[in-house]
Amino acid sequence: MNIIALIKQVADTAQLSGRMDGLQLMADGGPRIVNPWDEYALEMAIQVKEAHSGKVTLLCMGRAEATEALKTGLAMGADEAVLISDPALEDSDCLTTARVLTAAIRKVGDFDLLVAGRSAIDGNTAATSIQIAALMDRPQLSYVAELKAVDPEARSLTAVRLLEGSRETVRCRLPAVISVVKEIGEPRYPSFIGIRRAAGATIPVWSIADLGLEADQVGRAGSQVMWPDVYLPPAREARVEWIEGSPAEAAEVLADKLISEQVI
Repeated sequence: MNIIALIKQVADTAQLSGRMDGLQLMADGGPRIVNPWDEYALEMAIQVKEAHSGKVTLLCMGRAEATEALKTGLAMGADEAVLISDPALEDSDCLTTARVLTAAIRKVGDFDLLVAGRSAIDGNTAATSIQIAALMDRPQLSYVAELKAVDPEARSLTAVRLLEGSRETVRCRLPAVISVVKEIGEPRYPSFIGIRRAAGATIPVWSIADLGLEADQVGRAGSQVMWPDVYLPPAREARVEWIEGSPAEAAEVLADKLISEQVI
């Protein structure tokens, strides 16, 4: 099976603090990681490859430093990787990003399965894979928590979707686009051999010209949504009061305080 996995390099939001707001972290060269949701997608892609043979190709749209994210994916077990990078891509919204990735997917060639994470932790739109499926006229399953069956011969897959308060089992034809949640399986650690192989890998970089796109179709010129500012929410003051006494006494005091504050 030919599987394409979409990954993104994002700012390490664990580094957010009072000294660095979100805009600085995203724009000023702060620490970068593989989007955590995409690690789950890559794990599922590798598992499908191991079960049904074939290859996993990684696609990433980003700046030159995003090659590190692709090398992480290669070290985990992906076979090939391509970076889409061009100054004209700056400030692309999610639909424009989907158009660029769709052009790259068509350049890669036929695929059986396209996998992505639930969302990216920076923009958190959870829309790009859905838009790709729409642009390519392919079935799309979101919030996939389990692949129950993949049948390359029958050109179908059966998956379990994680919904709010329930799960549903669905079946669709291949090729398909799916986005996964963490219940799909814990991402594996890169092996030593994988790390060495990834370190020596040459990752091709495609520009918008390579994809047959013009500058006015991408980036700010081709986008309808802008992010003028990113910032931390205002800090909230908190006060902690310790209630002494037996459990019954503490419960009575707590209830009185909650009533006086009109919480209950």
